[in-house]
Amino acid sequence: MAAQKFVTRRLFQPYWRMTRGLTLGAQGIVLDASDRVLLVKHTYKPGWCFPGGGVEKGETVLTALTRELEEECGVELTGAPELFGVFSNANHFPNDHVVLYVVRQWRRTRVPEPNHEITANEFFDARSPPAESAPAVIKRLGELFHNTPRDEFW
Repeated sequence: MAAQKFVTRRLFQPYWRMTRGLTLGAQGIVLDASDRVLLVKHTYKPGWCFPGGGVEKGETVLTALTRELEEECGVELTGAPELFGVFSNANHFPNDHVVLYVVRQWRRTRVPEPNHEITANEFFDARSPPAESAPAVIKRLGELFHNTPRDEFW
């Protein structure tokens, strides 16, 4: 069932992006007690990224974040995440926005095996993320840990 849902989403995603007035994603900066950040590698885009995904019809942003963290990383929220910001992703998709949370209260219920969507998930030093990180990861971690000015664009 999950694989079928994934294939359906992938097939119709370009159509939805062109026909919807606004698309919205939820992502999390998942930090452990040592300020290591949990990053994922997707099969469909390069680099290490924050876990997360699209907000589905009928979902709240927090519900989408909760679902995506569990699906991609086996992470369960144990407390309320902190809203970090809402960012325009229009450079990649017209009218797309990303809602980003900082997640400090969580537990890992499982470590998912690589699959058709996520090939890896690992922890890294949040103050010095891997060079292969997506530009948005570098930018957001710089804002969070190095006080670089916030940019409203993803």
